[in-house]
Amino acid sequence: MKPLSLSSLAVLGAVSRSVRYGFDIMDATDLPSGTVYPVLGRLERDGYVRSKWESQVVAQREKRPPRRYYEITAAGARALAESAEHYRTLGARLGISPRRTPTK
Repeated sequence: MKPLSLSSLAVLGAVSRSVRYGFDIMDATDLPSGTVYPVLGRLERDGYVRSKWESQVVAQREKRPPRRYYEITAAGARALAESAEHYRTLGARLGISPRRTPTK
């Protein structure tokens, strides 16, 4: 399997943490809509995520347009794990260590 692009990895990682909608994914990844929505389309086409529209009743009650929610599939979880490992291995080969968050 070819590793996912870094933007695809970020989007799929965000979706893997919970079922999400587009703006939620943009907030979680700091990626613009012009990146997130095409990535979601490719991930869905490739079978890594599935989506469903929320009920019109819920959206009307909250006075907003309906949201399309995305969730990761089993194939998506495998692709996420394999791609993350690919980048970890690549970083190690290049002598790049993962960033660590300083402890307080």
